[in-house]
Amino acid sequence: MATLLRTSAAIRADALVERVADNPVLALATGAEPSATPSSEQPQLAEPSRALALSDVIAVKAGPGEALMRLAYRLGVPGHALAAPFRRPQPLRVVATVESPNRGDRAAGTALRAGHFLIHGARLPIASFDFSAAARHAPGVERVLHSFSWLADLAASAARADGAAVAERIATQWLHAHREVGKGPAWETEHAGLRLVAWLVHAPLMLGGQDKQLKSRLLAAIAETAGWLDKRAPREDAGFGQVAAWAGVVAAGLLLPHGKPRRLFGEAGLVKALGDMVGEDGGLLSRCPAAQLDAIRLLTDLIACYEAVDVTPPAALKVMRELLVPPLLALRHGDGMLGSWQGQGAISADRINAVIEASGVRTRPLSVVQGWGYQRAKAGETLLQFDTAPPPRAKHARTGCASTLAFELSDGPQRVIVNCGGAALAGGQVPARIGQGLRATAAFSTLVLDNANSTAVLLNGQLGKGVETVNFDRRTVPSRGREATRIDAAHDGYASRFGLTHQRILTLSGDGTELAGEDLLIPTSKNGKRGKIAFALRFHLGRGVEVQLSGDKRGASLLLPDGRLWQFRLGGDRAGADAITLTAEDSLWVDGDGRPHATEQLVIEGLALRSGGHFSWLLRKTG
Repeated sequence: MATLLRTSAAIRADALVERVADNPVLALATGAEPSATPSSEQPQLAEPSRALALSDVIAVKAGPGEALMRLAYRLGVPGHALAAPFRRPQPLRVVATVESPNRGDRAAGTALRAGHFLIHGARLPIASFDFSAAARHAPGVERVLHSFSWLADLAASAARADGAAVAERIATQWLHAHREVGKGPAWETEHAGLRLVAWLVHAPLMLGGQDKQLKSRLLAAIAETAGWLDKRAPREDAGFGQVAAWAGVVAAGLLLPHGKPRRLFGEAGLVKALGDMVGEDGGLLSRCPAAQLDAIRLLTDLIACYEAVDVTPPAALKVMRELLVPPLLALRHGDGMLGSWQGQGAISADRINAVIEASGVRTRPLSVVQGWGYQRAKAGETLLQFDTAPPPRAKHARTGCASTLAFELSDGPQRVIVNCGGAALAGGQVPARIGQGLRATAAFSTLVLDNANSTAVLLNGQLGKGVETVNFDRRTVPSRGREATRIDAAHDGYASRFGLTHQRILTLSGDGTELAGEDLLIPTSKNGKRGKIAFALRFHLGRGVEVQLSGDKRGASLLLPDGRLWQFRLGGDRAGADAITLTAEDSLWVDGDGRPHATEQLVIEGLALRSGGHFSWLLRKTG
């Protein structure tokens, strides 16, 4: 199977090379939505991979002189000595004004002008905020603060003259607290790279105030950060942090004097880092939709830096940005918001629309995202999202969650089945102590054995042992005279502990009115273990869905906020289990702004035989 995957990737790589030769921008936006059915009849191995990396097929072109300049800069020769060897170095300044199409959050910017950071729905007073390197805040708070992403929010909320004083105030406090380079969370590579890009893109806001001493300190900090990233970026592990670091290097090469050697050095590193971060179909190996959104936004800012100095960016940057968009669109529900995957809340439609519009990419969502692992099926107004891949590897995980074989279901603008989401937003309105629980398998709409996670959930967003491989098969099947979409997937997360494989089969009818599900527990050896094990099938319900259990406790009515009605029903068989019960319990759903909402969940519980079990259920739209 691995050989087949490599061969397929090679064929796609050859095709991509031909398309790039015809059009350096690789116009994916004109294509139709991909077919929902793979041609192979055999189950496919779904695991985030790097079978096709753009860095393998689109190298940064450079003549002998530029290649030599890049090499000399990497070896430590100063940029001014290479760019202008017979001239005196120019004074440190930002050489151009960047007009980025990216726009920040106006509400967050207004809060800044009123004296507060607004992060994940929580208001944090600037006057009493602890900026020191020793302070420890929630990861989401640190990302906003130290990346200076709040500059875009401030720019969106007021004219430059009105926002400059606020920017000066915060920058003064931050610079005073972070005098030592490389110390504290502010100097995590991702934060430092994003911060440098933000400083350069929003230089008029940062450097346009009346405090000349602060302007001098900021310029020195820009040069210092760029020099630190020159050394740090090549040593950083693959992932978004490394991409952010290289983006900072390239931006500095474009917008600081004598920057050509640094730009050439950074471009080579950036293209390689993008290839290491992104899978064959455009999904980040972190499998995180928020990181996917951040990557698109970062590339848009960086391309705007090229436009500001009238330099043509490497073709790979625009190609990559176009490759990133379709997988992201695959996770949009009918309400325009994203599904709740890998710790994220339901990111708002307005935020997604703004980033996509700024990118200029016009395309359709991918139906089958094999590398990223999120299957998408749509019939009528019903949309299904299904996680058919292992969680991200530890080196790629941002806020890793044990969500394998979970699904979400929406009917038009209404969400029927969801995941709790929001682990990455803990520290705002979601208490930090709850964030860890939101990463657990029980916080997702899937099966849980013995109340254990399918993949071990560790601290600091990392994951341990558990799901290694997921085999899946997707095809169309006849159903009541129409074609239905059938997705069959199985993971090995419980195999080593309990000797059982979890297999889930979801079939969405052609008209979107039925979703039939089967959950199977299959022994990993011919001689299954004796005894029984507790299991729970959880179906977290969308916000505002009213539940009414049937009299026989084998079904439930689900009334959606707009009056639509779905019926949930357990299958007639009870193979491999005793005393199955269906109950309605409390649950939690976190929106895209980090606000938690009380919801409910349907829970099927019982004792399954260690020799295997089979549990079927049906969701049917009846009104």
